[in-house]
Amino acid sequence: MSGIVLASQSPRRRELMARITTDFEVKVSEVDEILPEGTAPEDTAAYLAELKASAVAAECPDKTVIGADTVVILDGEVLGKPHDPADAERMLRALSGKTHTVITGCCIISHGQRSTFSEETKVRFYQLSDKDIAEYIATGEPFDKAGAYGIQGYGSLLVRGIEGDFFNVVGFPVGRLNIELKRMGAI
Repeated sequence: MSGIVLASQSPRRRELMARITTDFEVKVSEVDEILPEGTAPEDTAAYLAELKASAVAAECPDKTVIGADTVVILDGEVLGKPHDPADAERMLRALSGKTHTVITGCCIISHGQRSTFSEETKVRFYQLSDKDIAEYIATGEPFDKAGAYGIQGYGSLLVRGIEGDFFNVVGFPVGRLNIELKRMGAI
């Protein structure tokens, strides 16, 4: 058994974690992702990452636990995962031609130490036509992703440019996570 536990069901986070180390296990947290009243959109990802990591760390006290959450913020609104095609269409229309912020919060709990941080990346979309949106929704890709798109897949066709860490948009700020794990002596 590994000494590192990834508290995430995201296949993208598993792939990114494997860039840092292949010696980890996955244990999904079973927490309700309920935010306290008045939580600022920019604090959402770190709060949820800490919630997930804390739940799994309580079950695995002798391990290093990593929790993460990614949110898309447009005009002060958090765009979560779409509920259905109409919701995905609404989000993609809102993102069309605009710049939004992707924040991934990470929480590492390791042998009495805790490090919680967020990384922010700006993403600008092309102006999308009705056809662009319909074709993208038809791929099925938007439905398990915050903001209704995946930059690493067909969603890359929607993106005009980014400012910041590409992998942060995918689900983990890999470089920063690696540095934090090393700083804490976890790898």
